[in-house]
This record gives sequence, C-alpha cells and structure tokens, in this order.
Amino acid sequence: MSFFEDFWNIFWWLFCVYAIFAFLWALFMVIGDLFRDHELSGWWKAVWIFFLAFVPFLSLLVYMIARGKGMTKRSMEQARKSQAETDAYIRQVAAASPSEEIAKAKTLMDAGTISAEEFERIKSKAVA
Repeated sequence: MSFFEDFWNIFWWLFCVYAIFAFLWALFMVIGDLFRDHELSGWWKAVWIFFLAFVPFLSLLVYMIARGKGMTKRSMEQARKSQAETDAYIRQVAAASPSEEIAKAKTLMDAGTISAEEFERIKSKAVA
C-alpha cells in the first residue's frame, strides 16, 4: 500500500466518525426539544419519536426544517431561564447577612473610619 491510499483511508474513517457524532448530536437535540416543547401534545411527541426510531435521518431532516425556528426559540428561553436562576443563586450566596453588614459598619465606626450618620445609614439599608 502506498502512502496516499493509507491517507485517504484515514481521511474517510475520520469523516465517517465525524458524521456519526454530528448525527447523534442532532438526534439528541431534537429529542430534547421534543420534551422541552409544552405546546406539542403527547401523541405528536410519540409520533415523532416513532419516526425518529424507524426512519431517523429523514425524520431528523423533516423535524429541523419544519420546527427549526421553534427549536431555537425554546433553546434561548431555556438558556435565559438557566442564566436567571444562576444569577439569583449567586446573589443569594454572595450577599452578606444584615447582621454581618452591621457588625462591619460598627467596627468601622469604632475605628473612626465612618461617622455615626454613615453607620445609621448602613444599618438602615441592612435592615430594610
């Protein structure tokens, strides 16, 4: 065997592996979108799953053509929801408790860094 025959065999093998992974990724995206869609009835979901199981390539193409914009919309809604939940969790965890803020402000007032009026303002913000 020559170098070029081996090269094209390796190239063909890599292409096939890439195509299989791309197909599986698209298939799982479609299945995930089916279960994420609350407007589609259970019967239609079952029909799509049936066709994805027995005629996968054609069903995948038809689904992406027919419902592609909806897939994008639902995916963006899910991403926004996840981001909002993450941001809310970070704010909850990162925020100091009111008693900690008052204790820090009291330490600063005792050290003379802030005045009594500033301490009262910080305390009223922490309590509110």
